[in-house]
Formats: sequence, structure tokens, C-alpha cells
Amino acid sequence: MVVSLVTGGLAAGLAGYWVWETRRHQRYLRRIPVRVHVNGTRGKSSVTRLIAAGLRAGSRRTFAKTTGTMARMILPTGDEVDVFRVGRPNIIEQTRIVRRAVEAEAEVLVIECMAVNPELQVIAEDRLIRSTVGVITNARADHLDVMGPTVDDVARVLAQTIPKRGWLFTAERERTGILEQVARERGSQMQVVEGTDVTSAELDSFSYIEHADNIALALAVCSHLGVGRATALAGMQRTTPDPGALRVHTVRTDRGRVSFVNAFAANDPDSTLMIWRRLSLHEDAGSRRRIVLANCRGDRVQRSEQIADLVATALDADHVVLTGQDTHAVASRATARGLPGERLTDLGGMDATAIFDRLLELAGERAVVFGIGNIVGLGEEIVACFQGRAVAGA
Repeated sequence: MVVSLVTGGLAAGLAGYWVWETRRHQRYLRRIPVRVHVNGTRGKSSVTRLIAAGLRAGSRRTFAKTTGTMARMILPTGDEVDVFRVGRPNIIEQTRIVRRAVEAEAEVLVIECMAVNPELQVIAEDRLIRSTVGVITNARADHLDVMGPTVDDVARVLAQTIPKRGWLFTAERERTGILEQVARERGSQMQVVEGTDVTSAELDSFSYIEHADNIALALAVCSHLGVGRATALAGMQRTTPDPGALRVHTVRTDRGRVSFVNAFAANDPDSTLMIWRRLSLHEDAGSRRRIVLANCRGDRVQRSEQIADLVATALDADHVVLTGQDTHAVASRATARGLPGERLTDLGGMDATAIFDRLLELAGERAVVFGIGNIVGLGEEIVACFQGRAVAGA
């Protein structure tokens, strides 16, 4: 009897605390007039940073948070703070971010969606953020085991973060019908942006390789919130990119020159192939040795299968190097799909320094190494090896 009373009392106390905490969170949300929720398969972190930078340049007091390669809070001053976590990432941390934004007296919150699971996407929007402006960068073939099985299903899942009675901005063009239907059901207006609106000169003005769609999305949101194109673009050009941003590091060796393309963040087939072609690597045959470095994860079986298919059938590289975990399975699938064994090197289980040295051996006099797959851990260490040896201005 006593145990039952204690258990019941604890349950009632926890329920009461949950109600109080929920109401407090809703009060915090109401104190931030503009809430921009950024979702999509690729480019979320970059777009979050670009929007925040453009709004800061327009004197809008903006607090931002990215999940990306490294979770960061970006203060209204532009300074960055790491997001401290105990244990695995959990979407409930967004409540803490909202509180920090209120404490910073932000008038705009730009926040990257953390959720992948469809049920959590609903909670992320309807309970945690309640955005006034939604952004969906694109819908591509990633996390199909959770959000799929088709890319149309991915689009429907991402659409769960479209605001109610707000605005949606997207650069997704193949599945606009799916997004438009959900936006209409939620009473929101939708604007599809085109990367072609961004000029070559504007792209070249960035210190790193940024995607035109990302810039176009950020400019459209900034314009909607009252910041003109020239002002917003100037702020974006000055911003610190995400650690996983697409960059090229060039290393000089005794034998020649090796360029490393950090394309690890583009870990779905469509995005990877898009970058390969944008850098004209499909046209480089014969002019320099093209090496694809694919870093694999043992817990991402489907993504590893995509990597195998990609290197075997789509990326016409001169050589493929596998690193990370369960590389033997990737190697087997790639060779079964037609990749000649003499064009494949399996360095699974080796550390970053050994991988770096082996890549320089394979490179010869002139080469480009195209890094794809997973960046966390070993991928970051490989990037650091090239960055540490990079020649300034090369």
C-alpha cells in the first residue's frame, strides 16, 4: 500500500513537472517573434549559417544553432559556442537552445532540425519549435531505412516540419507537389527558389565552395524577413562555414601536387555526383589522377551499399580507396558491380596518418583525392592531415 502511494505520488509529480516545463517552453517560444526551422537531406547546416549571417548583417538580432558536423550555437554577435551534451544527441536539447535564445534577447531563432525519425520530426516542429518560417533544402536518397523506402517518402517526412500558417522556402524541385500539398493543408505559403538566380561572381566571392541552391534559399529567407540581397550576401560572405563545408586543400610533395576535396558531408549519391560534376572531375580523365576516398561506417549498411554502387557505376575515378569499418563488404559489392579489383585499395582499419601516406603514394605527380562517406572521427582526422600540410593559396 505504501509503495503504491509513493509510486503514485512520484508519477503525479513527474506529470505535473512535465506540464509546467511544457508551458514554460511555450512562453519562451512566444518571446521569439521569428522562428526559422531548417530541414532537408543536404545543406541544412550551411543554410542555417547563411541565413543567420545575412540577418545579422541586416541588424536583426539572431540566434542560431546547427547540428551539422559539430553542434554549435551561433550568438547574435556571430561568436560560436559548442553545444554541450551528456550522452547521445536528443531533440529535447532544442528546448535548451530556445531558452538560450531568449536569454540572448534574440528576435530571430534559426535552428537546424535534429530529427530523422518521422515521429520525432512531428514533435520537433509542433511541440519544440513551432516555426513561423520553414526551410526544406532538398529531399534525396538518404536515411531510406528510416524515412523511406522511396525519396517521395523522404519528402513527406521532411514536410512534417512545414509551419502552420507560415511560410515555406525550398530548393527541392522534383517533389514540390508533395511539399505544396502539405503546406496548403497547414495554411502556409510556399516559395520555390532557383540556384540559377545566384551568379558565378557571387559564388566565387565565398572563401569555400558553397552551393548555389543554399545561397539562393538563404537570400530568399532574408528578403522575406526584410534584409536586402546586397546586405545579406555581404554578411554571408563573411560568415564562418560549417566544419564539414566543401573545401579543397592542396598538398605539395617531393613527387608533385595533390588536391584533397572534402566532400564528406555529401553522403548521399545525388549530392556526391553533383559535386563531382560541378568540379568537372568527370572531365579530368588523363589530366590528373582521380582518387575517390570512401570512408565507411559499420552501422550504416545502406549508406555503405550506396557508396559501393556509386564508386562502381557513377564516379569514373582512376582509383578507389576504402577506409573505416566493414570495408570488405563494400569492396565485395563494388567489384561485383563491375569495379576492377586493380583499381581498388582497401585500407579498412588503418589510422589517418597511414591513410594519408598511402594516398600520397597512390597520387603520383598530380592528383585529386575526392573524400566521400562519413566525416565523423576518422574522416575528420584525414581532413586534418591534408589541412595541416596544405599550401596557402594553392
